[in-house]
Amino acid sequence: MHGHCKLSDLGRPSSPRAARRGKSWDVRRLVYSAAAPVLRRRWALLAFPLVYLALTLAIVRRSDIEAVPVRVGVAVFGRASPPGSVYWSPQVFQKLWPYMHADDVNDTNALMSAWHHKATKKWKPCFQRRILQAELPPSNGFLIIEANGGLNQQRLSICDAVAVAGLLNATLVVPKFHFNSVWRDSSEFKDIFDEEYFIEKLKNHVPVVRELPPEILQRFDNNIGNIVNMRSKALSSTTYYLQKVLPKLLELGVVRIAPFSNRLAHSVPSSIQLLRCLANYEALHFSQPIRALAETMVNRMVKKSSLNGGKYVSVHLRFEEDMVAFSCCTYDGGVQEKIEMDKARERGWRGKFSKPGRVIRPEANRREGKCPLTPLEVGMMLRGMGFGNTTSVYIASGKIHNAKKYMAPLHQLFPLLETKDTLASAEELAPFKEYSSRMAALDYTVCAGSEVFVTTQGGNFPHFLIGHRRYFNEGHSKTIKPDKRKLVLLFGNPKIRWERFKRNMQDILHHSDLKGIGLRKRDASVYTFPMPDCMCQQEES
Repeated sequence: MHGHCKLSDLGRPSSPRAARRGKSWDVRRLVYSAAAPVLRRRWALLAFPLVYLALTLAIVRRSDIEAVPVRVGVAVFGRASPPGSVYWSPQVFQKLWPYMHADDVNDTNALMSAWHHKATKKWKPCFQRRILQAELPPSNGFLIIEANGGLNQQRLSICDAVAVAGLLNATLVVPKFHFNSVWRDSSEFKDIFDEEYFIEKLKNHVPVVRELPPEILQRFDNNIGNIVNMRSKALSSTTYYLQKVLPKLLELGVVRIAPFSNRLAHSVPSSIQLLRCLANYEALHFSQPIRALAETMVNRMVKKSSLNGGKYVSVHLRFEEDMVAFSCCTYDGGVQEKIEMDKARERGWRGKFSKPGRVIRPEANRREGKCPLTPLEVGMMLRGMGFGNTTSVYIASGKIHNAKKYMAPLHQLFPLLETKDTLASAEELAPFKEYSSRMAALDYTVCAGSEVFVTTQGGNFPHFLIGHRRYFNEGHSKTIKPDKRKLVLLFGNPKIRWERFKRNMQDILHHSDLKGIGLRKRDASVYTFPMPDCMCQQEES
């Protein structure tokens, strides 16, 4: 008929929306056909419009929901994000806070019973008696290295340089520090470490001098930059140094390796590993000004922890702006926080995150445990483990991102909270304030003295500190190292019950206890696992 067409004449719908309309119309016709035989009944005439309307609304609603795109960080009906993808921690906290608060009445003082692991033998430092004390042979020449990065990356470079110098029978020149664009610290070796003590402690094993002798430097026009740079690869073997670096050292009398970070393999002969032990655990002491203030801060923490027998918890909180930006994770700051983080990424890593084709997946990062824990999440974890509101907590950190907002709930959970700025006066901190490595040295010392250390994000700081804590605590690190992939599932469940939350947190504490004592495996660092290279088991008396 002219001016009309059948549904079959329309052909392929011109758009997805038209296709959905077509499907909806087909369903309506089927409903009408099925209902026709009963329409003669008078009661059905009254019920049918209501059924028809309900089905139509359901179909339209389903079509509309399927058309809504999924947005990052937002759970959408019909396409909910996988568990652990979204930052729900504030909502979980609001639900669990009354139960946490009620548990404070029955505080079990978890600091006194955090560690239960019992070894049949205790570990004690023993490497010094295993290092040969024979007279040193004549030196093959001078080794110059340039340490880069922050405090503990510098420590890594220094200790490895001692080991390489011993391997090559070289005289080590006190390491130079590279001015890092992130850390922006112009400190020299003597500003951070006790230079005289370092030289004295190593003199029977590796000779160390403050400067290259003038007669050697003159051969290179008084410019260290003219000395050949060997540019060794990361984790180079001892064979590389003996076959490639030693001949140059013998030929020129001096070689340079810059930068020198992670330039020696983890697995080396025992005699060389012992030099690493000597350098890290005995020869490297912080400079006297750092040591004096750090010891004062530790004493103040012990005094403030009198309710817990002088024991306190320390937390290495990696929630600085650069860490949050680099992680590409989203929290609950909305559009404004995204704009701030985009700017921070561009400032710190110009173009790295805005390259064509670069895909940022914050939800996947969170599920995979790559997002820095917020102060709130650290506080909730500790409260679930049984640490009550009378627990003294020390926070080791740089400048916290949006501190006013993110630190408030942690203060609520732990009123006895301390940082460098509360534990020391402005006058005491003034000589260190503009030097990030010196400030990190203060944090390091206070964390080393705590009964419980919490690491939240990895990096050289916790790796070295865990090793030192094993060295001073008879082999046990006394460290909480949570599996963040499991944590995000708990923090991402607003319906979780307090008893289940506590049970899971206490499992994490128990797991950390069991892993506290660990022997170094072939590809692991002696700076994190000093047993058995630097320590020996002692028989129980």
